[in-house]
Amino acid sequence: MRKRELIIEFLLLIFRRGKKAAPRFELGIKDLQSSALPLGHAAIDQVSLYSAGGISQGIKALLVISNGHGEDLIALRVLESIHKIHPNLLLEVMPLVGEGKAFTDAVSKGWLNQIGPIARLPSGGFSNQSISGLIADFSSGLMLLCVRQWRRIRHEASQGRLLLAVGDLFPLLLAWSSGSIYGFIGTPKSDYTWMSGPGIALSDYYHRLKGTEWDPWEWLLMRSPRCKLVAVRDKLTARGLRRHGVRAHSPGNPMMDQLENKFCPPSLVKYRRLILLCGSRIPEAMRNFERLLNSLATLDFEESIVVLVALGSNPSCAELGQLLFEHGYKPIALPASELKAQSSWQKGSQLLLLGPGQFAAWASWAEVGLTTAGTATEQLVGLGIPAVSLPGSGPQFKKGFAKRQSRLLGGAVQPFSTPTALAARVKLLLNNRHLRDGLGDRGAQRMGLPGGSAMLAELVSSFLLKS
Repeated sequence: MRKRELIIEFLLLIFRRGKKAAPRFELGIKDLQSSALPLGHAAIDQVSLYSAGGISQGIKALLVISNGHGEDLIALRVLESIHKIHPNLLLEVMPLVGEGKAFTDAVSKGWLNQIGPIARLPSGGFSNQSISGLIADFSSGLMLLCVRQWRRIRHEASQGRLLLAVGDLFPLLLAWSSGSIYGFIGTPKSDYTWMSGPGIALSDYYHRLKGTEWDPWEWLLMRSPRCKLVAVRDKLTARGLRRHGVRAHSPGNPMMDQLENKFCPPSLVKYRRLILLCGSRIPEAMRNFERLLNSLATLDFEESIVVLVALGSNPSCAELGQLLFEHGYKPIALPASELKAQSSWQKGSQLLLLGPGQFAAWASWAEVGLTTAGTATEQLVGLGIPAVSLPGSGPQFKKGFAKRQSRLLGGAVQPFSTPTALAARVKLLLNNRHLRDGLGDRGAQRMGLPGGSAMLAELVSSFLLKS
């Protein structure tokens, strides 16, 4: 009964706040323009905050809510830049999906506070990708978790917190319903997914009718007088939103920050170089790693190849080692300490290195990527390295997700349905440098240049913290 009462309370309060706030949408973009400050105002003398409990003077605090693992990474980059500008500003973060492991180091250093509630969902946060994932999440208490998160955000807003939502509709709705002043960094949607190839989907006609991938109810929340900042991932998407009265910015992509092109070490020069990204959600990552291994088994290539398996927190090297052994790989001594691999394996002319936490160091060494990952694939392509993908049963990296990712990146990553077809494409890319460079240039253009975090921090300072 208590769970049912909380759900009813949540829906009623959202409805009541919507009734109160609806007339304020009619104020339009002129009110937003009149309150906007020019860029470059980094110092904060005093912050006036509108909250659910009224106006609080002089409270310097920002709560960031993020809705996904990639969104956590973007939120962290922006928070790091804000902290550099305002070292005395109280910064808090609430991850809405997962445990927020991306923030662990910052929290341990003391400049960032993480608040809850948090929970690990069976779908890994991708319940929108399948009905079965949604049912599993609801059975594990998803609705109750959402209610608890909403009530905590409302409480923080009543204490004078400004809010910055990172992600999609859900954190945007939570920020709006809090009653506080808020900003929004929209990460998942880009008009490149329907305005460019490869392929045409039925949803493209719906987006073409609207003129943007964002939906009308999302425009309304972005146009609220309390929403002082909207930033999206590219200029094309910002232009589509501006047609609907949303003053959207596109300062750059934080995902490309702290990544750089590095020279390949001498110990790998004699190899052709692949990087393998299997994702980090268990058990999906294990299944996808094995499927990518099967692709490597069908790769007919005369030259020696090194496969750089860049790992996150999961899966572990021990778990992958068992799979490698079953597929005929033998453990060998590390070829060079400079590679910082945890273990190395050999099978014929293929050398395979396992490296937890080595993505940033290894990514630019690769010539081609083999992926079943989300954010890491975008970052790889943003460095100018083309990739191929092999969608599976999910919950994250399914056929629809892979196709959308390919369109977002202009075909710089291409999905395949079988290991054999993927291996044939890898061979073609390794043998055709002109094709590799062309696809790499297209992907780098879609992802944009580094520096987005610092520019977003300046926008937060000028439009949100000064409001």
